[in-house]
Amino acid sequence: MSINRVIINSSPLIVLFKSQQAELLPQLFAQILVPEGVFAEVTIAGEDDAASKQLPRVSWIQRVEITTIAPEVAAWDLGNGESQVLSLALKTLGNSAAIVDDRAARRCGQVLGITTIGTGGILIKAKRRGLIKSVSQGIEALRDAGLWLSDNVVNLLKQQAGE
Repeated sequence: MSINRVIINSSPLIVLFKSQQAELLPQLFAQILVPEGVFAEVTIAGEDDAASKQLPRVSWIQRVEITTIAPEVAAWDLGNGESQVLSLALKTLGNSAAIVDDRAARRCGQVLGITTIGTGGILIKAKRRGLIKSVSQGIEALRDAGLWLSDNVVNLLKQQAGE
């Protein structure tokens, strides 16, 4: 299944900007939706932070106001950003994917039938589309930007990327 629309949470946005890999998003997806709660979380850091500075300036995001959290999502007691991302994904089920790294948010998405992608999965898609030569450098850049990835996850990502 080819995914054209994604709804992205703050931590994937932050580490993609900090690792200078955010430009992969518009190359991989036609629509990148950012719930207002996520936009606020990312931009609150001000001009000192790479993501906070760059997110308001990119033309490829579409900000979306989320007025209510779906009860099925609220039951999971996730953070505001994750809840908004998954609520919007639930509303557009089958039509979009949620980019979330938080384990509980990914589980919630799985249970509710929402397609979820982690930040590492973005690198795999980019390699499969020929946008990057290797996921290894990208993974290191994500780790340097503050994304915690276990060695098992790193090995799994490399395996999925055929490295």
